[in-house]
Amino acid sequence: MQNDISYSRIWKIAYPIILGSIAQNLINFTDTAFLGRVGEVALGGGALGGILYLAVFMLGLGFGMGEQILIARRLGEGNKKAIGQLFHHSLFFLLFMAVLAFLFLKFGSSLIVGFGVDSPEIRKATMEFLDFRAFGIFFAFVNVVYRALYVGLARTKVITYTTFVLAVVNIIFDYLLIFGHFGFPEMGIAGAALASVIAEFSAMVYFMVYTRYFLDRPSFGLYTDFRFDRERMKRILKVAGPTMIQQFTSLFVWFIFFLYVEKLGKGPLAVSNIIRSVYVLLMMPIWGFATAANTLVSFLIGQQRSSDVMRLLFRIGVLSFSSVLLMVSAGLIFPDAVLSIYTNNHDLIVMGVPVLKVISVGALLLSVAFVFFSGVSGTGKTNISLRIELFVLFLYLVYTHLMVEVFHRSVEWVWTAEWLYGTLMVVLSLLYLRTGRWKAHQI
Repeated sequence: MQNDISYSRIWKIAYPIILGSIAQNLINFTDTAFLGRVGEVALGGGALGGILYLAVFMLGLGFGMGEQILIARRLGEGNKKAIGQLFHHSLFFLLFMAVLAFLFLKFGSSLIVGFGVDSPEIRKATMEFLDFRAFGIFFAFVNVVYRALYVGLARTKVITYTTFVLAVVNIIFDYLLIFGHFGFPEMGIAGAALASVIAEFSAMVYFMVYTRYFLDRPSFGLYTDFRFDRERMKRILKVAGPTMIQQFTSLFVWFIFFLYVEKLGKGPLAVSNIIRSVYVLLMMPIWGFATAANTLVSFLIGQQRSSDVMRLLFRIGVLSFSSVLLMVSAGLIFPDAVLSIYTNNHDLIVMGVPVLKVISVGALLLSVAFVFFSGVSGTGKTNISLRIELFVLFLYLVYTHLMVEVFHRSVEWVWTAEWLYGTLMVVLSLLYLRTGRWKAHQI
């Protein structure tokens, strides 16, 4: 990793991560686009099942964020041999977590879905989706470990290649399994779930092959020492534990948000699933720049360059906001065209246009908020970032409850909860970073 923090250097690190952020989210985009041709129930079941799966997946992704913070810090310190040990311990832990996550998705999720979903048809579709989707969690968690390795090393191009493999495989098998083309069974929503599992497996294989042939494994101590060290695991969990809880809680709260939307009816839920997919597309550059911020902040601190952190974050914020502004403009100018990608139902398109405008503003807020929030976790103070997240999510849920249950507002008003979330995240993150209390923190 080079030492400069110029705009061009930030972009070189961020753009492969931006493309790589497509990974789980491109699966969602593809599934939504295909299921939009199946019907409202399939869209609703795919939405709820997909978000619940993502909430569980975020446990692994959160751990991976802690892993990449530590890898970037060791790289900044010049301690390359420790990186392999971080990788091995992360792999051990996430394989164990994958078993627990699978058991929950396969056998425990029915309790949550049964309790929270009013419509019997959507409840059935959600469980049909999760019955197949649960198997993908093993491959997804292994992919997280490899992704964190390459992001922490700022060697992010491999994430682009892996995402391409995942996208192509998912699109092909969605087409074959949802509609039953070329002799494959017509599985509907279950086909979308199975296609996603096959795609995640393919991405995992690519990561393994790439690492075997294109990474200088001996210099990083990779695949050499698999001994388990309890104390090292504790140190990893001290950083990664809060990010695990933070990421899971964030997505689980979004699942609860969709349970509230489901109470508005099948139409608003179907529209919200479409909007969720558009929102995820808008979030891709944000996640890319936020991940770059996370890694670069940790790297700078490892080099004893804490004074450069705020200048770095403001530069990343400018790039993130500009990228999202460009994408948002296209959606606002041609809203019908954007929504018609997902559905040919005119009523859903009409209902979705005002919601699209709401989430466009929300994405602009988050383009800055997530950069500074990732800066907080990049300092290693993941306990502080967790507190910020939990406080903001509590207010987010209160606001959503008021919009649905008290004021009985329409679906676009419910989605303005994203404005509250983005505003509070940027304000609280900036306030903490300005204190400078993180500068002497060691991990």
